This record gives sequence, structure tokens and C-alpha cells, in this order.
Amino acid sequence: MTQPPNADPYRPRLLLVDDHAIVRAGLRRIIETERSPWQIEEASSGFQALGLLRSGSTAMAVVDLSMPGMSGLDLIRRIKLEFPEVRILVLSMHAEEQYALRAFSAGASGYLTKDSAATELMIAISKVAAGGAYVSTGLAERVVQQLNGRVEVPRHTRLTDRELEVMRRLVTGRRLVDIARELHLSVKTVSTHKTRIQEKLQLPNLAALVRYGLEHELDRGAAPSEGQPL
Repeated sequence: MTQPPNADPYRPRLLLVDDHAIVRAGLRRIIETERSPWQIEEASSGFQALGLLRSGSTAMAVVDLSMPGMSGLDLIRRIKLEFPEVRILVLSMHAEEQYALRAFSAGASGYLTKDSAATELMIAISKVAAGGAYVSTGLAERVVQQLNGRVEVPRHTRLTDRELEVMRRLVTGRRLVDIARELHLSVKTVSTHKTRIQEKLQLPNLAALVRYGLEHELDRGAAPSEGQPL
């Protein structure tokens, strides 16, 4: 592969993928403060990330789950399909074990919540880059408990990744037309997802869906709509 301009062939490339510039700047600051060997590149979307990955050899990607257009889970699958050697660490607002399980199933090797990034980011990057796996202690315990059936599995784990993306946006009050634009879907497809969500969760109407979502904090970390303050 052709290396991008100004690339240092002696330093491994690390790609930060998040649609919020302020988050990418914060992550870059943490990494550079540690005087790490990484050569950092940034992408604001899944599509831009794939373009950068195709431009040269990348060792690792730090990926957000909640992005407009291509979701983080979709991006992880695409990366593992095209670039199986790239190690992936998820950095997400979601502290629920189901998101970590979905991320690992898609091909990620690490899962870290954004509120832990300041203290755990470099540890997580080092471990994942070395071929290991990483998940914060508290979250790891909940993942094991859910897998062992020791804690109740919430109903929304029945949803597909796309249905979960649609539901999270419905919970934040988005209109179907807005969701369709953000996820690059037709309004009819979004409406079909909404109907299936209500059927799977046995929720009679949108109000019940929103109430369920708020009770389970599914509004946390939802990608902002265009023009919405960050």
C-alpha cells in the first residue's frame, strides 16, 4: 500500500474514529502526552476511516460506536473484512454489557467507556496493540454475569444492531425522516424497523418505546442530529 504524505514508516499508525472533533482532540492529547510511538490519524466518519485505512498500513483503530451514517459496529465489521490485521479498540459512551458483547462479536479486541479514557486509554491501547484484549473491570464482571445467566438480560438485546440504532434515535425524539437521513435509509425502512422494535419488545406505541428506552438509558451517546449542539 502507498503511505500517505508525511507518513513516518518507522512509527505505527493509529487511527482515531469519532464524529466529534473535540473528542478526537482529547484522545490525541492523552496519547501524545504519554510520548507514545504512535503516528496518529483522524477520521470523522466510517467512510473516511476506510479511505485512510486503504491509503497505507495501519496497526490499530480506536472506534466510537455512535456515529451518523455508518455505525461503529458496521465499521468494525468492514475493517475486519478488509484489514483483518488491524487491531480495534472501541471507545464508547455506553457502559452496558450488551454493547461490549456486540462490539467483540463484530471483531473488536477491546472495549473502553469514554468516562474511563483519561486513566485507562493508554493501558487499553498497549494491551490491544500487543495482541491481547481489554475491557474495564466493572464492565467485564457484568459481561461474565450476563453470559452466565446470573443477571437478567434486557429485552432490547433481541434487537439487531440496526434496530438498536433506530431505537436509540427514536428515544431521543428524532423524527423518522431525520433518522432515515442520518442512517442513510429510506423512511419506509425506518418505519419498518420501528414496527419490528415494538413487536420484539412488546411495546404498544411510541410513547411506551420512548419510556422503555429512557429507563434503560438508551438515549446516552446517541449521535446528535445535524445542527444539534454537542
